[in-house]
Amino acid sequence: MNLRQFIPFLDPSIKDWALEARILHWLTFLWLFMGLAVLFSASYAVADSEYGHGLYYFERQLLWVIVGLIAFSLIVHSPIRYILGLADWFMLFFLGLILLTLIPGFADPVNGASRWVAIGPLPFLQPSELIKPFLVLQAARIFGRWDQLSQQVRLTWLGVFVLLIVAILLQPNLSTAALCGIVLWLIALASGLPYRYLVGTAIAGLFTATISISLRAYQRERVMSFLNPWADPDQNGYQLIQSLLAIGSGGIFGVGYGMSQQKLFYLPIQYTDFIFAVFAEEFGFIGSTVLMLLLGSYATMGLKVALKARQPIHQLVAIGIVILLVGQSLLNIGVATGALPTTGLPLPMFSYGGSSMIASLVSAALLIRVARESSEAEVLSLRPRLHGGSNE
Repeated sequence: MNLRQFIPFLDPSIKDWALEARILHWLTFLWLFMGLAVLFSASYAVADSEYGHGLYYFERQLLWVIVGLIAFSLIVHSPIRYILGLADWFMLFFLGLILLTLIPGFADPVNGASRWVAIGPLPFLQPSELIKPFLVLQAARIFGRWDQLSQQVRLTWLGVFVLLIVAILLQPNLSTAALCGIVLWLIALASGLPYRYLVGTAIAGLFTATISISLRAYQRERVMSFLNPWADPDQNGYQLIQSLLAIGSGGIFGVGYGMSQQKLFYLPIQYTDFIFAVFAEEFGFIGSTVLMLLLGSYATMGLKVALKARQPIHQLVAIGIVILLVGQSLLNIGVATGALPTTGLPLPMFSYGGSSMIASLVSAALLIRVARESSEAEVLSLRPRLHGGSNE
């Protein structure tokens, strides 16, 4: 691997990639650049007010993008079997960090939730975000060869998956726990697991979510405010009302880049969970449609990669990444538009946050790597470069 391979636009090998891999590559960077542009606009005013430096959040996001791109380049140039072989270790490592957030003194509480930890000199990281791509990989490994595994191995990893979801619920982080559960369930469905298992786990998941909502007043209030935000416009319904005002103000063509009014301290967390509202206000219905077309194109190419993949595990990885990136995006947009209850899920590639950005770029790289290995022509062209002529 040479230095130019770490700079996506200078990588000379891109022209030899499979068509789906090239399209996904450019869609990923189009998505990323759109997100950075919107983050710049959405965060400038609040950063200037809080830190006296309007580029505070944007500059830090760029640093995380660089870290994410290094991981991105390593993954797209590494055989997927090597990455799959490390998936369980990465998952157990991040699960350990998630469990660490539950111990008083090890986490940095924000708004009553303990979701962030510090690793040495690094800034606070959110392990429940970083674990997502490795959860997809490990779920694909387990469910993709379910019939070949012993009962002990099956039960062990099912226990790990359950522990993960419970630990995230205890942070508390219902939205991320629900997303992880949905990803696991859909990968299991795609793998062809018996319906009796799937129905049973779906019922258990709904029951767990119901228990969580019934025990936590703020989660019940979110559900009630989602149903009728104008019943409490100054408290629980305030955030959604401001988001809807922003989206409605955008009209057909938007108010123009950088001209959002709601981001000026009316709309809370406008550069993280509700960044779509700023985007919709500035770019309007046309811009929102373009974003939806981008997500649709990404999902279409990802599912095409899954159909072309020659190994079941690779198929499940592709399906899982599409669910993770596109599904989470749709959930975030659904929250901002009032179609879903308010949650704490970021918009991939858009929302401010280093953990989310790294996880998004790692996920995109995994899909591109599967796309590369799904092409017979590319596999054949790569053989001479590998030691002993082995197949990537």
